[in-house]
Amino acid sequence: MPRKPKRPCRHPGCPNLSDGTYCEVHRKLYARENAYERGYDSKWRSARAQFLKKNPLCAKCRENGKLTPATVVDHIIPHRGDPVLFWDRSNWQPLCKDCHDHKTGCGL
Repeated sequence: MPRKPKRPCRHPGCPNLSDGTYCEVHRKLYARENAYERGYDSKWRSARAQFLKKNPLCAKCRENGKLTPATVVDHIIPHRGDPVLFWDRSNWQPLCKDCHDHKTGCGL
């Protein structure tokens, strides 16, 4: 069966071709650990569920006078792998998916 042709690496200025998004040289620069490796394990899922049970409405929507169910526990200050900041509940806020995507730039 024929293979797909290689495409240019998406790293700015890289002339290499790749089977994926980035060439062998740049793949490690853009690699990201999976959710479990970043700390989002069963302990997190349990804490998240408890937090959303106690805080069922989106904080940003409430500021704007709307009542929207929260579905995401957002880290106000990104933890960047810091376990102390990750588990600091004063750094958590309940958000709906739209507000979270807007804050993090995911929905752009």
